Amino acid sequence: MGVPSEAFLQVLSAPGTHLYHREFPYEKSNMFVSDRFRRGRGCRYTQSTKVSLQNFTRIFASVRADGMSHKKKPIYGSEGLTCKCGRADSISEAAAEEGKRTLINGMKTNSDVSNFESTQQLKSENGGVSSNLGTPGTIYSKLNEVKDSFEDEAWDLLRASMVYYCGNPIGTIAANDPNDSSILNYDQVFIRDFIPSGIAFLLKGEYDIVRNFILHTLQLQSWEKTMDCHSPGQGLMPASFKVRTVPLDGDDSATEDILDPDFGEAAIGRVAPVDSGLWWIILLRAYGKCSGDRSVQERVDVQTGIKMILKLCLADGFDMFPTLLVTDGSCMIDRRMGIHGHPLEIQALFYSALLSAREMLAPEDGSTDLITALNNRLVALPFHIREYYWTDMKKLNEIYRYKTEEYSYDAVNKFNIYPDQIPPWLVEWMPNKGGYLIGNLQPAHMDFRFFSLGNLWSIISSLATTEQSHSILDLIEAKWAELVADMPLKICYPALDGEEWRIVTGSDPKNTPWSYHNGGSWPTLLWQLTVACIKMNRPGIAENAVKIAERRLARDKWPEYYDTKRGRLIGKQAHLFQTWSIAGYLVAKLLLAKPEAANILVNLEDTELLNAFSCMLSSNPRRKRSQMGAKKSYII
Repeated sequence: MGVPSEAFLQVLSAPGTHLYHREFPYEKSNMFVSDRFRRGRGCRYTQSTKVSLQNFTRIFASVRADGMSHKKKPIYGSEGLTCKCGRADSISEAAAEEGKRTLINGMKTNSDVSNFESTQQLKSENGGVSSNLGTPGTIYSKLNEVKDSFEDEAWDLLRASMVYYCGNPIGTIAANDPNDSSILNYDQVFIRDFIPSGIAFLLKGEYDIVRNFILHTLQLQSWEKTMDCHSPGQGLMPASFKVRTVPLDGDDSATEDILDPDFGEAAIGRVAPVDSGLWWIILLRAYGKCSGDRSVQERVDVQTGIKMILKLCLADGFDMFPTLLVTDGSCMIDRRMGIHGHPLEIQALFYSALLSAREMLAPEDGSTDLITALNNRLVALPFHIREYYWTDMKKLNEIYRYKTEEYSYDAVNKFNIYPDQIPPWLVEWMPNKGGYLIGNLQPAHMDFRFFSLGNLWSIISSLATTEQSHSILDLIEAKWAELVADMPLKICYPALDGEEWRIVTGSDPKNTPWSYHNGGSWPTLLWQLTVACIKMNRPGIAENAVKIAERRLARDKWPEYYDTKRGRLIGKQAHLFQTWSIAGYLVAKLLLAKPEAANILVNLEDTELLNAFSCMLSSNPRRKRSQMGAKKSYII
């Protein structure tokens, strides 16, 4: 994108644009200081004045026979630091003073202190200090009892999956099946997996675990981890982390908790996550809106973390499109599935994160270029997606009659798409009423598969227009038997099969047709379907999907995913008691009971950006309108 026109800048600087917030002085922040002298991250600590890297004392949480103690180890001979390990800057006092929090649209929630305190009961008896994981034994013994509701069981299981760091909750593990010997990395806290857990806790008024998660994962952002002598880009958030308890140096009677992150160097396929940082920003915004505590967003270290993520995503490169270029397996679909390039899921999360960051960023003299780049992308990205990714029967007829090898600014077939790329299944499958955003777009390539998460989050973030959003829900209703069937919701449709499966997936035995990421059914998508339906005032769709899921989820022990075209079988390699299956169901139920709460996740249409786009078009003679009639195309 070029330098915005004067008209564009005037629109963005007009009253009500909400680009900036009040100044936030560096020296008044409570800033976590990271320790870069260990493989893992130890307990964090803060100081109330301006941080100096030359003056701090390392503090460990030690577990002795007589309980928890803290032990200081001087690094640079400093004094006066206070240990904040675990629950940093707890908001309990603020919650007690206010009594209640007010959400947007007038919804009010009480801070459920008793519920949060009940989670502290899930501790080991080792000196009165909580273990890294909740103790599931008492929880699973209740599975044979008669439950008042599925929700009671789900809440018990969610709390049993909680991970503790220095005695305080910091996240939830991916799966907590005591009978599964194949743990792999499912005993870790994944950023993307914790999002529905975090939203569930927020909606319950249990804010501390989300706050702890936000602040501690921030301290794991882009550090010394390497793969083949190569370090991750500055600002990259880890895919997951594990709390490890290790002996304290030189003292066999004491231990310390450390956070050990994984940026992809240990993951299957060794793929770094693109979506972790985007989800982190989205959760940070939701925390502020739900709790009313904006102090976390205003902290200097948090502001710095937001900017580092934005700089990583907005960096100039060889790519000329406003979409984010990523590798295969860099998001929820974390194995080779032919989504390299510009997958819709990442674009929808990217747009939502940009809008969320725009709300939270504080003004700084050094941030002008970053804000300009952010606004440029916010102008270009939605129009690129809405125009070139959208497909319905009308668009299919246009593509079918495309001329190729066009050259000019006002070419109709801008990406040189060959009409023969339209797959036979799509012509028969596309309903007369409804449409969707395709999975991917690159020169001479359109991936016509329907990807649920990308389409749902395009509705939630307003990346899709209002008309397109309703059309996506129309398609889900029209194709209910294929996309929902016996267990919501298909992660993508259709599955890759035969020679295509062998070439695209590399003959992946886990991604066989209609299994796992290749057309499997994922219950965790319930919560995102619910948010999208509530936003479009069509909650009945989500209610029907939840009723279908309730018939089997608890009976099947909350699987990670389901197999077959209709989702009738538990996934052949699916983990049971999968935390985000549990949390996704809970969030869906909570939101259907209190729909206004969905506002903490929704991004509304930005009229200032629409006006700015019009100003840019009228002021730049190189930007020609295409000759496609009422539906306009733009060169971005």
